[in-house]
Amino acid sequence: MSRIGKLPISLPKGVEVSTVGEVIKVKGAHGELYRKMNPAIKVVVEEGVLTVTRESESKENKSMHGLYRALINNMVKGVSEGYTIQQELVGVGYRAAVTGQMLELTLGFSHNVAIELPKEVKCETVTERGKNPMITIKSADKELIGMVAAKIRSLRKPEPYKGKGIKFVGEVLRRKAGKSAGK
Repeated sequence: MSRIGKLPISLPKGVEVSTVGEVIKVKGAHGELYRKMNPAIKVVVEEGVLTVTRESESKENKSMHGLYRALINNMVKGVSEGYTIQQELVGVGYRAAVTGQMLELTLGFSHNVAIELPKEVKCETVTERGKNPMITIKSADKELIGMVAAKIRSLRKPEPYKGKGIKFVGEVLRRKAGKSAGK
């Protein structure tokens, strides 16, 4: 049996889980999420505890068992607590501003870069004097928030010499030594 798949998921107060055919729906304080399930994986909810089971011991079903348990756990955590990712803009003149669902970034290009955010994602920017601008992204969907954060970071990845670029808060960058002077 899968070590991850056999772990039960305890449902916090205010979280409802329902299955209709092959679709699982998780509803909570921060919204509701849906996911299409593999027909070989079954979800059982009893007394505030959710368990995931599989039909057979085939290799494919074993791998799906742990995967779907982790995905459902992320959904439950997302609708109850939510997910937050913080990014830092390191560089002279780098700025970020949010207007509605548009994130406007000034990253040293000849033009500003505008990103349209999905409606499920909330974004805030903070710019303090003497500190690097910060972008805070919040959502109930872990998969979606990770994709949005990766898209933002891909616009200007941190370079290894000066560390300029968009980095995650707490991320440790591998720095390189620059050219050393001649003899």
